[in-house]
Amino acid sequence: MSLPLIALFIAAFAFGTTEFVIAGVLPQVAVGLGVSVPSAGYLVSGYACGIAIGGPLLTLATKSLPRKTLLLGLAIVFIVGQAACALAPDFTSMLLLRIAVAVAHGAYFGVAMVVAVGLVPEDKRGMAVAVILSGLTVSNVIGVPAGTAIGNIWGWRATFWVMCALGVAAALAMTALLPRTAGYQAKPAGLAREVRVLARQQVWTSLILMLMLMLGQFCLFTYITPTLLEVTGLDEDLVPWVLLLNGVGATLGVFVGGKVSDWKLMPSLITMLALQAVTLGVIYAVSPYPLPMIVAIVIWGGLNFAIGTPIQTRILAWTADASNLASSLIPSGFNVGIALAASLGAAMLNAGYGYRSLPAVGAAAMLVAMVVAVISQVWEGRSNATPPLTAPAE
Repeated sequence: MSLPLIALFIAAFAFGTTEFVIAGVLPQVAVGLGVSVPSAGYLVSGYACGIAIGGPLLTLATKSLPRKTLLLGLAIVFIVGQAACALAPDFTSMLLLRIAVAVAHGAYFGVAMVVAVGLVPEDKRGMAVAVILSGLTVSNVIGVPAGTAIGNIWGWRATFWVMCALGVAAALAMTALLPRTAGYQAKPAGLAREVRVLARQQVWTSLILMLMLMLGQFCLFTYITPTLLEVTGLDEDLVPWVLLLNGVGATLGVFVGGKVSDWKLMPSLITMLALQAVTLGVIYAVSPYPLPMIVAIVIWGGLNFAIGTPIQTRILAWTADASNLASSLIPSGFNVGIALAASLGAAMLNAGYGYRSLPAVGAAAMLVAMVVAVISQVWEGRSNATPPLTAPAE
């Protein structure tokens, strides 16, 4: 792995950690800011909305800036944002600060992908993109459990101070390691063609699958800490270790998803959706029992990320002739799903259903996704359609 890619990975790891670590310290944040745990859950949905809406807009607004300058500017926003979150006096200011950081997050990943593929030969671009995306996965393995443990020992504000220091490290690494002129920009397809490819059933059905996947993951993951404490009865000190195991499962899932995407994408995807529905049903059943619950959480984490890989692969394959708009919708779509999932979870908790109801919602979402995937595959088979070639140079 080249040193510039390592610099981009560190920043991706920092952004990924600050997005997801809030789930590990959610009860402490709620107490510290004087709100209920369901209300604090809007810190997750607010962040997701910032990525989904603000990220693409900021990317468009800053497209004329040098890529290295923009990446460093986004890192500075991250650093200042983490320090401000650590000092936030109330829930409203915390929410607004999280949204501001999220806008920078959304722009960072779009720009970092462009820069990453410009740093390597053409036959290594897929691996360069994987390095950036692995920052999100590794943040679940290391960043979230570590941030949760720090919050448990020194308080949730300490977690954000550590994130601030990580942002400084990322900014210094990019300053030192990124070349002054970095980045690859493919010649874009026309806007009309970019929009037309979204009408392909393989694209919009995959976006539906993406939404269902996020409901299956984040209805529960947003409230995983209070679920483990109140329903499973785990000690608070054990929660970071469960999150670590979940992250290990997620990391393994990325590689499994990549393998099956290159093998038989749709049959594998349908099978994994069915397995995830069963897994969430098992979580509902065993949630009061610590050991079976921990095992189920690890399997659930692995399947979440294994399923996400073929969904993204399918979207990119079927928009290869006009991929700019569609590829920007991938992180946006995921985060719209995260926001909806966190909000749905909060609504259910406020309605009195309890934490144990959350995996049941996820299981239902996975069953819907499985049906959509089967219909899409049958539709595709009957049409004899094939994925398009990459867009020609204009």
